[in-house]
Amino acid sequence: MNTPVIDFLRKYADSGILRCHMPGHKGIINKYDITEIKGADSLFEADGIILESERNMSRLYGTKASFYSTGGSTLCIQAMLTAMKIDGRNITAIRNVHRAFVNTVALLDLNVDWILPEYSNGILSGGINHDIVENHLKNNGKTCLYVTSPDYTGKFADIKALSEICRKYDAPLLVDNAHGAHLAFMPENMHPIALGADICCDSMHKMLVGLTGSAVLHTSSERYASCLRQCMSMFGSTSPSYLILASLDLCNKYIAEDIRRDIAENMGYISDFKAKYKEFVLSEGDCFHITVNTAKCGYSGNEIADILRENGVECEYSDENIIILLMSPKNTRPDYTKLCTAFEKALDYAEKRDIHDMPFLTHLPEKAMNVGKAVFMPCEEIPVEQAEGRICASLKVPCPPAIPVAVSGEIINAECVEIYRRYGIKKVMVLK
Repeated sequence: MNTPVIDFLRKYADSGILRCHMPGHKGIINKYDITEIKGADSLFEADGIILESERNMSRLYGTKASFYSTGGSTLCIQAMLTAMKIDGRNITAIRNVHRAFVNTVALLDLNVDWILPEYSNGILSGGINHDIVENHLKNNGKTCLYVTSPDYTGKFADIKALSEICRKYDAPLLVDNAHGAHLAFMPENMHPIALGADICCDSMHKMLVGLTGSAVLHTSSERYASCLRQCMSMFGSTSPSYLILASLDLCNKYIAEDIRRDIAENMGYISDFKAKYKEFVLSEGDCFHITVNTAKCGYSGNEIADILRENGVECEYSDENIIILLMSPKNTRPDYTKLCTAFEKALDYAEKRDIHDMPFLTHLPEKAMNVGKAVFMPCEEIPVEQAEGRICASLKVPCPPAIPVAVSGEIINAECVEIYRRYGIKKVMVLK
């Protein structure tokens, strides 16, 4: 697999040319950190080395087109929702979205019809009732369906079945696949595009070898292939990082040459870990998301995470009920040996206690106004104990996982307050 972006950067860095252009460090900080000089192409008008690299990725994933993002999956989400606004569509969304989705809805002043998932393990994860989805699509006119899959715990939605429902009602299927860039190269292709999604985003830094902030927007549709780059340009920086672009270029080489071998090896290591701790580990979903249900065996996930940290292992996420160990194809056998050693110590030293299930929404909070209106009104920060009955303003949620409880414009109820409290959120933003 050729690497046109990296090849250009190496040639330029070795040329000894005087850099009378941005950035101001003149290559001292990093010799590959450049701007859009002649020959380097331009991300949002790509017709040279960037376009060549994007086409390499498109062939690897089997898409109609793939577009690079140096603004993470956030920029990709902004672009796909912009395309829906251009289409004149409302948005039907499964509720366990990332806050980037809600922020974009506010900026674009879009209408959202929410569907509550059938939650498990709190607000992070849940199943999707297909009958409810079909009913919403049937009764909401010109809309689309927005789904997060895999979700934060690694649980999959049935993208193939949802795509068939969407086609029935001429509703594009948009998938936040930020945690699933590797899925196209599993023993069975499980990538959303292969399963029928119209547009999806992949964070290449979450699961593959891209630098933080690297992501890709994929589409299977000729219609959206012609407009998504322009949609991205409305939100993306005019000074994209060439270091991130180079890492995306490197992802292509890694995918083409090494990823299937690395996935096969890691699946064996993960299978051994799950078998050893089968009473703890949730087996459903993406294998690289090792979601450990500590509460099931009477342990606090936060305490287990603290002990793991003391023994050289940092988790992706923890709360009172679970921890998430996010692995990738780049992990090695010694990594799992170290993980097992630390986990054994955590189980030896953690205190057994009564752990209650994490709360989740049983019904949607009452809507007082649209998201876009609420976000731009005067607001104040108050303790969560004082929030019941107040209207949620801008979102204030920790990242990870960045999943909202009440959405901007909704009235915070007692259920929301309890969820905030149990997830350690002490203050919220409400309208004055």
